[in-house]
Amino acid sequence: MRSVPEWIGKTDDEKVPPRVRLRIFETYGGVCQLSGRKIMAGDAWDLDHIKALWRGGEHRESNLHPVLKQPHRVKSSEEQTVQAKCDRIRKKHLGLWPESKAKIKTRPFQKSRTDPHGRREADR
Repeated sequence: MRSVPEWIGKTDDEKVPPRVRLRIFETYGGVCQLSGRKIMAGDAWDLDHIKALWRGGEHRESNLHPVLKQPHRVKSSEEQTVQAKCDRIRKKHLGLWPESKAKIKTRPFQKSRTDPHGRREADR
């Protein structure tokens, strides 16, 4: 049984308190969960959501793990690409994506019609 209640953020962008960062760090043994490398003193590290917020994850202690900053940037960049595509597909499915403003290029109408002998209709 847990002696300390789990920290849950009031909003999705609420800063995680230092005491909670330390608890999460110690829970994972100070190992980056993306690279598998031990986080050393002086290394820049973040807390990453295990299940991304945009996929329904919550901003709470049990959904966070320690990661080094550089691998975290790579992962976040890849996730943003996937998220943007999912958003586009969902919007298109719901009819919210704007239609293309590009016009279909067609061949213009002829100025005048000619018969097989080269005469225009007006000359006949």
